[in-house]
Amino acid sequence: MENAAYIGLSRQMTLRRELDVVANNIANADTTGFKVEQLMVGEEVGARARNDNIRPGASFVMDHGVGRDFGQGALRQTERPLDFGIEGEGAFFALKDGQGDAYTRDGAFLLDPEGKLVTEGGAAVQGDGGDIVLDPALGSPSVGADGTISQNGQPVGRLTVVRFDTLAALSKGGDGLYRNASNARPLEATDARVRQGMLEGSNVNPIVEITNLIEIQRAYESVSRMIDNTTDLSRRAVERLGRVS
Repeated sequence: MENAAYIGLSRQMTLRRELDVVANNIANADTTGFKVEQLMVGEEVGARARNDNIRPGASFVMDHGVGRDFGQGALRQTERPLDFGIEGEGAFFALKDGQGDAYTRDGAFLLDPEGKLVTEGGAAVQGDGGDIVLDPALGSPSVGADGTISQNGQPVGRLTVVRFDTLAALSKGGDGLYRNASNARPLEATDARVRQGMLEGSNVNPIVEITNLIEIQRAYESVSRMIDNTTDLSRRAVERLGRVS
């Protein structure tokens, strides 16, 4: 009976983690470029007692990390000339900051005092020749679907938009950034399109996430009752054995 309680506790631990993930999804339902996340759970069979040749080892529920759905979010019009949205799943704007290379779907950019195109967090947006520098005196830039930036009708750079063969190569950082957690090389996302004056919303479905939240809470309560019942059975069994002896 102790095994049942331990198995229940392992499930409760993953449910608490899953609750945090779903709550984070709901909190970021309006965050630009946010990608919905889901806890990945699996089975882990515990080692069998050395003197027990009858019962198999107990199967516990284990947290195997967080998975992300990189599906396309809806593009919304902002009319701001330095807002850019990517049309195409699995593609990212390339950036560079104090920690090295970074990638994002959040195209809400601005100019720093030197005219360099940066994110709100200060990461430099990358182009074909490195950092992209614009001349504010030339007015607002125009950007084509391939990412080419022009001022006064003259090309001044091109936004670098990349993708990876496997998105598992990316790990989540702060400020909506992703880092290359492996030695995978980014590839040019030739099929992606840049939309100026637009931003990509999150791909979170609030109704689905609230439903998940309710299901998790009910599952947690159900496991709690099972553990309580198991503990009560163990207590009564010990009391009966004590009376017999």
